[in-house]
Amino acid sequence: MTDTTYRKAVIQALADELAADETVFLIGEDIAAAGGVFKTTEALVDRFGAKRVLDTPISEQAIIGTAIGAAASGLRPVAEIMFADFAGVCFDQIANQLAKYRYMTNGQVNLPVTIRLINGAGSGFGAQHSQAVENWFLNVAGLKICVPATPADAYGLLRAAIRDPDPVLVFEHKGLLGIQGPLSENGGAPDIGVAEIIRPGRDATVVVTQLMRQRTLDAADALASDGVELEVIDLRTLVPFDARTVGESVQRTSRLVCVQECQNFGSWGASVAAHVLEQQFDYLDGPPHLIGGDETPIPFAQNLEEAWIPSADRITTEIRRVLAE
Repeated sequence: MTDTTYRKAVIQALADELAADETVFLIGEDIAAAGGVFKTTEALVDRFGAKRVLDTPISEQAIIGTAIGAAASGLRPVAEIMFADFAGVCFDQIANQLAKYRYMTNGQVNLPVTIRLINGAGSGFGAQHSQAVENWFLNVAGLKICVPATPADAYGLLRAAIRDPDPVLVFEHKGLLGIQGPLSENGGAPDIGVAEIIRPGRDATVVVTQLMRQRTLDAADALASDGVELEVIDLRTLVPFDARTVGESVQRTSRLVCVQECQNFGSWGASVAAHVLEQQFDYLDGPPHLIGGDETPIPFAQNLEEAWIPSADRITTEIRRVLAE
């Protein structure tokens, strides 16, 4: 096992897949000579050449349209959307073309397209460049959605996504790019759709993704001093949803809290809560609780942005209130 950063894990995953499969290629804005605006494709063009690491014009529609055509022709494109927020520009291609192509051809054509989207707040990029837009795609059948929170998962899920025969959206949180964590020598590849219990406990099931993983673990440490034992689950993928892991945990703890970096209404946390209410209602000692951002665009000012994102202190306070109900 060696420690690496989330950013380097992404680069390594891309390099390993480019080396393993000659049909894999990368496409996006400034990903070649510049190495990507967040340096997640650094030096790959030097190793694999400009035919496999392609810079594009500033056009998300062109990027995704090219990826769809290439995949239909037998290639495995990995497309980068520089900021996840820009997925709105090419939403029709993702939701109405990419996601539905296999279904509408009765399985005659697969589209093994991986779309990497850089998401998340906390870096002062403002309302149009800081959103966690995973929720936009929850109601689009035909897409898989990965949300890795650690270097190991960033590496493993990205490789799994590229090898998958269907379209996969991989969200890489810009606030996590510099974090360090272990990566095994053979890399490992968690299955898409399998959550991870990262902290066992008995008093409440807390479901998290990405930046909220570490903040919730910090809250769990604070609550442990009061004798509260939280069971923390990192979903790792939103679609497919690992209903079994979450459901069995709720049966043990009788409480559900979802911590997310987005507004609560229409969110993945709301979907998890609805599922648990339907399937585990008899086990619950109280209603599910969502901890999320305010019902506003994400502020640019640092102090307001910090107030918008759930903090460890806020998570601690809200879970104390849930347990007291």
